[in-house]
Amino acid sequence: MLKDFAEHFKLGEKKRVILPLDQAGWHTSEKLQVPDGIHLLPLPPYSPELQPAEQLWSLVNEPLVNQAFASIDEVEEVVYQRCRRLLQQQALIRGLSKGLTTQQKALRSVRCI
Repeated sequence: MLKDFAEHFKLGEKKRVILPLDQAGWHTSEKLQVPDGIHLLPLPPYSPELQPAEQLWSLVNEPLVNQAFASIDEVEEVVYQRCRRLLQQQALIRGLSKGLTTQQKALRSVRCI
């Protein structure tokens, strides 16, 4: 997936991305190959407050709670529809990022170098 991302955005020596990530076990692997142009920025353990996207999971997961799905396609459709609805609630999404620390704001503003 990282390779596809790097190719799509034409990352490399002259165009780079810093990708902050938590240190969850499923985000780390000795087999991970990080393409040129992508730099991983591991966040400190147990610090979801440094990753503003963490605040959105409860909103995305809400329609999945206590549900049984017959297939992964059903799950994907429910999440897709939920995300479409959330896109129309920009004030709610912005409200989740209020009160960010200076460090969080710096992380959020890092896109491409």
